[in-house]
Amino acid sequence: MAAAAEAAGADALSMINTLTGMKIDINTRRPVIRNNTGGLSGRAIFPVAVRMVWQAAQRVKIPIIGLGGIATWQDAVEMMLAGASALQIGTALFTEPYSPQKILAGLSDYLDKNGIEGVAELTGKVVPW
Repeated sequence: MAAAAEAAGADALSMINTLTGMKIDINTRRPVIRNNTGGLSGRAIFPVAVRMVWQAAQRVKIPIIGLGGIATWQDAVEMMLAGASALQIGTALFTEPYSPQKILAGLSDYLDKNGIEGVAELTGKVVPW
């Protein structure tokens, strides 16, 4: 899908967003959400998001905006290593309104401690086995 979007003229990709999930009450045998299914987001989808960003980064040359469960500066580094050139913070804001500032500060410290001049040097630098 990433390659198809690029071929169709996309300038960038946003990956990923909420996944659809379902929970059933075993006593009533009904879904716990009246709509039957609902959104699963935040920390639960982070590993899926990292995998999808990494896979897409192997196929496309356009920038990828990584999102989906980023809550810490370590998550930000991981997502960028997977191939994201930019990040979006969402669900983390519900529990920590200052998470973007904390992520930025931690990311800056990480760059300094590792002698890295800018975040662009992290993008796509994972070393697969």
